[in-house]
Amino acid sequence: MPPHPVPAAPAPPAPARSRLAALKADLPASLVVFLVALPLCVGVAVASGVPAELGLVTGIVGGLLTGLLPGSSLQVSGPAAGLTVLVYGAVQEHGLGTLGVITAAAGLIQLAMGTARLGRLFRAISVSVVQGMLAGIGLVLIAGQLYAMADLKAPSTGLDKLAGLPGLVLDTASSRTSLTAAAIGVGTVAVLVLWPKLPGAFRALPAPLAAVAGATAVTAALSLPVAKVDVAGLAGVISLPGTDDLAALGSISVLGTVLAFALIASAESLFSAAAVDRLHDGPRTQYDKELLAQGAGNTVCGLLGALPMTAVIVRSAANVQAGARTKASRVLHGLWLLLFAALIPAALTVIPLAALAGVLVHAGFKLIPVKSLVPLWRSHRHEALILVVTAVAIVATNLFEGVLLGLLLAVLKSAWDTSHLQVEVSDPGADGPIHVALAGNATFLRLPRLLETLERLPTDRPVHLDLHGLRHLDHACRTALETWEDRHNRTGGAAEVIRVPAPV
Repeated sequence: MPPHPVPAAPAPPAPARSRLAALKADLPASLVVFLVALPLCVGVAVASGVPAELGLVTGIVGGLLTGLLPGSSLQVSGPAAGLTVLVYGAVQEHGLGTLGVITAAAGLIQLAMGTARLGRLFRAISVSVVQGMLAGIGLVLIAGQLYAMADLKAPSTGLDKLAGLPGLVLDTASSRTSLTAAAIGVGTVAVLVLWPKLPGAFRALPAPLAAVAGATAVTAALSLPVAKVDVAGLAGVISLPGTDDLAALGSISVLGTVLAFALIASAESLFSAAAVDRLHDGPRTQYDKELLAQGAGNTVCGLLGALPMTAVIVRSAANVQAGARTKASRVLHGLWLLLFAALIPAALTVIPLAALAGVLVHAGFKLIPVKSLVPLWRSHRHEALILVVTAVAIVATNLFEGVLLGLLLAVLKSAWDTSHLQVEVSDPGADGPIHVALAGNATFLRLPRLLETLERLPTDRPVHLDLHGLRHLDHACRTALETWEDRHNRTGGAAEVIRVPAPV
């Protein structure tokens, strides 16, 4: 008898296959985010005047704790450049120990805001403001990391970074070490640009991973004298707040700093969530839950004496662009930070900073909507103007103030667009009454044009003012019309208001 055929192994159920496919995408994405997050964690900490390891602690908490919590599935949290100036000032004024108390208190305020469901208010943000925010962050990132690519220290403000670029070129050209580092950085950017054009077998490896690994190999093989990542380890840098630190909360100055931390960190995180949602087609951010997640992360960071946390658009964008599908990528990135920085920090010390700077320069360019700006200018110039002004304001000031200015412009533009008012004047001639018909929305924004039209009318003839076509008449316009009517009647005319709707 012929042997019985061996039955094939049953295929895994669909949910298991889906989870496996997601993990295959999330694992390499987490490595990419780790490579992007590493220089940011270290750089923000150094710029804030605290040990570099504290930046890594915040990055680890952002991955392992905030990354697990619901809110935004692909947004990645860690120390943010937008808080650097505020953190530096707090450390200089109140001390490093008080920083943990301030951060923890800010986290508790965020938890209260999330519980009160205030996070949803941040969904009211213009698309142009979001694009302008991305462009501004990209410009600041590029300007700062160009210095790091040459192993040189960058100026503190965005404007100084841009103004110093000509000097950067001269300094790089006159230093062999800077030229070597710049070559590594430029080579890293070149690999990132050309990698997607290679055959599919090569593209299985994430481009940033290939670029940094190649730069590290070349640096080690040629023993190039360039700056590398400097991390001593996490032991000894974590300290719980003491009684004296807690007593600082009785200071009005400290409480003001706590409130500033809470509001700015919340705004940056939730504005970043709006931007990240535009980069992918996955689940949308649950704003109230994301605010709770950020609050929990900041509370823990404060208890550990680390830097405050926000969602960071740079590593979030890198996470999306690397193909991440679930929150597993951001949790794993925190795990890599913990393993490499805490257990084997020497493994990080072989990576040249210029290569990591090259990764960030490339990521910054991808945040600038160069291709869409010209079509936007042709079709919606006001929106393009809001985008450009937001980006320039972020470079000139900081992320929070730049976004606020963009939001203000967007609100003013919306008010202007919705206050469309049509004024039609019909003059039959002779001594007949002049007919003036208003239609649309009569708001204070259109008041100058309306008064100019009415004040040009002859004062010795009656006027019929027809307001039937108005959908909205605000208090300023209603008062101005009544004042004009009284003045016109006193000067010999006879203005007749056919209908004045109640102001809305």
